[in-house]
This record gives sequence, C-alpha cells and structure tokens, in this order.
Amino acid sequence: MRTKRGLARANYTPPQQPAAQPPVRGGGLVPVGGGGGGRGAEGLMVGSGCWGYSGRRELYLWKMKFVLGIHPNALAYSMTTLGAGMMNSIFNFYYVKLFLNRYKISEVAFHQAQVVFMIWNAINDPLFGYIQDNSKFACCSRRQFSILYGAPLYALAFLLPWFPWKHYEEGDWLSGLHLIVALCAFDGLLTFVLLAQCALFAEISTRHESRLQLIKYNQVATLIGSTSILFCGLVSDNMENFAYFQAFAVLVAALATACMCYTGKYSTSQYEQREVCMENANLENSDGALSWSSVISLTKQIMTEKNFLFFVTMNFFQVFHLAFCNNFMMIFADNLIPKDVLSSSIRSIMYGAGFICPQCLVLLSHASLKKFGYYRIILFSFYFEGVAAAVMFVLGPEHYYLLAFYLTTNMVIVQASFSLFNLPLADIVDADLIKHKRRSPLSSMVFGTNALFTKPAQSLAPMLVVTILNQFGYENLNNGVAQPDPSLFLGLHDAMFYLICLVPLCIAVIQILTWTPFSIQNSHVTAVR
Repeated sequence: MRTKRGLARANYTPPQQPAAQPPVRGGGLVPVGGGGGGRGAEGLMVGSGCWGYSGRRELYLWKMKFVLGIHPNALAYSMTTLGAGMMNSIFNFYYVKLFLNRYKISEVAFHQAQVVFMIWNAINDPLFGYIQDNSKFACCSRRQFSILYGAPLYALAFLLPWFPWKHYEEGDWLSGLHLIVALCAFDGLLTFVLLAQCALFAEISTRHESRLQLIKYNQVATLIGSTSILFCGLVSDNMENFAYFQAFAVLVAALATACMCYTGKYSTSQYEQREVCMENANLENSDGALSWSSVISLTKQIMTEKNFLFFVTMNFFQVFHLAFCNNFMMIFADNLIPKDVLSSSIRSIMYGAGFICPQCLVLLSHASLKKFGYYRIILFSFYFEGVAAAVMFVLGPEHYYLLAFYLTTNMVIVQASFSLFNLPLADIVDADLIKHKRRSPLSSMVFGTNALFTKPAQSLAPMLVVTILNQFGYENLNNGVAQPDPSLFLGLHDAMFYLICLVPLCIAVIQILTWTPFSIQNSHVTAVR
C-alpha cells in the first residue's frame, strides 16, 4: 500500500463562450480544456503568466480533452500508477521466494534484513513527506519533479534483487546484505515517487466525484500494470527460467520509467498556480521550515485526529494482510495444492488473477462507490473476508479447487479494498486543512505519517510467517533434505492451512472493530467544496 494530487471538476459547467478553441501563445492566461476559474486541473489557467507553459503543451492537453475525450490530468496521474504497478507487483510477489529458495538466505539474515527494512520503511515516509511539503528545492517541493527525477532511480532499485552479486552458497552473509540493500533502496525510491503521487491525489480536487473519476483512471492503470505478474509467470515459468525472468524485469523497468516520466511532464494540481506565483514572496518564511519544532507540531496536529487514528489502526492490519498475501500466496499454493491438480500455466493465471481482478472489481464497483460511499464498501469487504476464512477453515484443505479459489478471492478482496484507501486519507487531508485553516494542505505529511505506523507491517508479516513455517520444517524442506520425515510435511501443511484461514479471520475482526467508529462516512454525499 505505498497508495496521488490534480483532476478537473467532473460536473463543472464553464461560462458561456464560443466553441472551445485550441490554446494559443500569448501573454494572457488561457483555460486548458475549456474549464474556468482556475479550479481543478483541467480548469487550471495556464499561459505565459507565472506558469510559462509552452503553447505546444497547451495544444496537446486541448487535443486530449476535446478531440480524444480523455481527461489529460487523470491520464497523467495514472501513468505513475501504471509504471509503479508493473514493478511493485513483481517485486512483492517474487522477492521472498527468490531469497529463500534461490539465494538460500538464512533465517537469521532474513530477519535481520526485515528489521532494518522495517525501521527504514517507517521513518522514510514522514521524512520524505515533510521534505516534499516544505523543501525549497523544486525537485522535492514540486510533486511532478519528484516523480520525474525519481523515476529512473526507482526503476534501477527495482532491478537490484534480480541480479545476484555472486553465486551464493547456503547461508551466505552476502545474500543478507543484498536483501537489506535491495529492500531499503527500492522502498526509499518508491516512497519518494509515490508519496508525491499520493499528494497529487489529495490536491487535484476536493470534489468526491472528481476523486472517483481519478480512482477510475487509476484502477485501469493498475489493471494494466498488474498483468506484469501474469506475463512474468508465463515467460519465466514462474521464475524457473531465471534468465528470462531477469530480461523481463529489465523490460518492465524501462517501460515503468517512461510511464512515470509522463506524469512528471504533464500532471498539474489546483494549488500549483498559486504556489508558483507566490514562491518569491514566501522565500523569507522558508528558512526555518525544516526545524524539528515544526515537524513535531505538525505531526502532533495530524495524530490528534480521531479519524486518523482509527484509519491508521485499520490500515496497519490491511498492510499486514496484503503483505501476507503477496509474499506467500505462491508458497502456500505450491505446498498445499498438488502439481497434478493445477498445472504451471494454470497457476500463473491464478497468480495473475490475484493482481488483475482487484482492479476489475474496483472499476465495476464505481457506481456502488457513488451510491454507498467508500466507508460501507470497505466495511463490507471486512465482513466478506472474515466469513470466507471461517467457511474455508470448516471445509478443510482437501478441497483443492476450492482452496485455490479461496486463495485467489482473498487476495482480490484485500487488494481491491486497499485500492480505495486514498479516499479516506484524502478526506482526512481536507478535514485537517479546514480545521487548522492552512494555506495549502499537508498532503504528503498526512500520507507519510500514516505510513510511519503502517509500513512496519510489511516487514512483520514475512518475519512472523517465516518463523512459524520454519518451526514446522519449512527450512529443511526448502534446503532440499534428501528424505524428509513425512510427518514434517503433514505438520507444515497443517500450519500453512491454519495460517491462510486464521490470519484473515482475526484481521477481519480487528478491522471491523477499528473501522466502524470512523466518522467521515458520507463524503460521497456531502463532499468538501
């Protein structure tokens, strides 16, 4: 979930004027896309005033809106989702199996890497969030520049785990160092880029309808990006052909870089025009912007909001559940479902469906989101997860096709509901803006503070599961013991089955209890204007 700022008002009616003409060069400010009043991304006035955008860019945006019928800012925003989705899906799905099964990392080294990653993962989000909200450097303070300059480094960090530094022996200390570097570099660049995108989501528009439209574009991008898992599995035979896997990873990195650079060049937010025009006037106030007192003060203001605390608690368990599914779905399926029941190609489709179907589900639920709001949809997903886990536990592990369906469905529901979490966070940003009468929203800080408390779950999930599995002989099975004790298989398989049923069930109960008191339940009806 490192789940982001500029979309036009969907229902805005421009003032009466002649038929829209392409933007032209000149000294005046020209509304892009026929919008007006500088509201929203497509209604944002640009020209050679304080923005200085080129006529070629304005003409491009005009063609996107009126000729092709595409919202250019929503498209630009979603391109980062497309690029990040291609890389994140592959990284999260394969890195645990790669280091455990191929690089033969020891349990101690694996836990050490996860602890280092957990600490870095927690502190880098609020750190980057505060820097992006307060920095004087354009590469940090401008969301688009953060994405544009961070994209190539993000792609390079994605490639780190797939190329071993040498031929690793079992328990080699260097494989542990490799994992630490790969996790920290990837998460650091992911945070820098996607935190800027998260902030864009909150700052593009405060209208619920506009944000739903942005979600729609975003889910289409995520849907396309998540197919990387399917094609990667088919091309590399689920990482059995490692050379093909590496080549596919390089291709994905190149495509992702191009997609994110598109966002950096063409996205806008409703706050930018004012920020750029007032930049010189505010320079004298920025000298102490990065003081520790201001960091503590702003963070305290964010954390004293009850809705924020309820959301963060619920989100922590969602991130844990998501990491649990992403990292271990393949391992559980390989051990609990015989290979003669599901072939390798069917398994690839099953794994791909776990990443593709959530986006389809969110797109299909667009009308329901408008009618019922995200609060009720998310709450329903928790009840569904709990009931499904209880039913599967009662039926037992012998129903292989039903077990495969349950594993896939559970992952789909968790991913789909998690895709909606930008909506409550954006509402929290809006509430904070109004309550404290801020000149501009602390979007990055809100998203970063949320990540401070939820990101550790990404490390805790694999640490806890690997520890439990090794207690039942998974380490011996993984290391290829010649003739393992059959009783170990039975105990290991039982432990795996209990995990895939009891973990979702317990998480669902906790999330229902913590999400129910969340009070921003009707923003789809009474959106902040």
